[in-house]
Amino acid sequence: MALNLNKDLKAYYSIKEVSEMFGLSASTLRYWEKEFPHLKPRTVGNKVRQYSKSDIEELRVIYNLVKVRGFKLANARKMMHANRSGADKSAKIIEDLIEVRDQLMELKSALETIR
Repeated sequence: MALNLNKDLKAYYSIKEVSEMFGLSASTLRYWEKEFPHLKPRTVGNKVRQYSKSDIEELRVIYNLVKVRGFKLANARKMMHANRSGADKSAKIIEDLIEVRDQLMELKSALETIR
């Protein structure tokens, strides 16, 4: 059996790690947990939150709706409830577009240094 170096071995992330991933405060994440019933990270010990990969994907969709597209929390909740697959797809598309934009900006700066 070969060692898979691309596999992410971490099953759970702390609230600090997740807040750094999204550039949000920990209090915002805790507030979103109250506002979005599907977002339920595991709690252990002294109510220490542990976010799974599915929790992070849920947060990615919420972040896209609220921070990127500018939805109010109530409207984002309705959108996720009514059209979950559409919200997931749009979050993925925006993520891909941001990656492409960043790559294009890197290429542009590399081309400018050649001139």
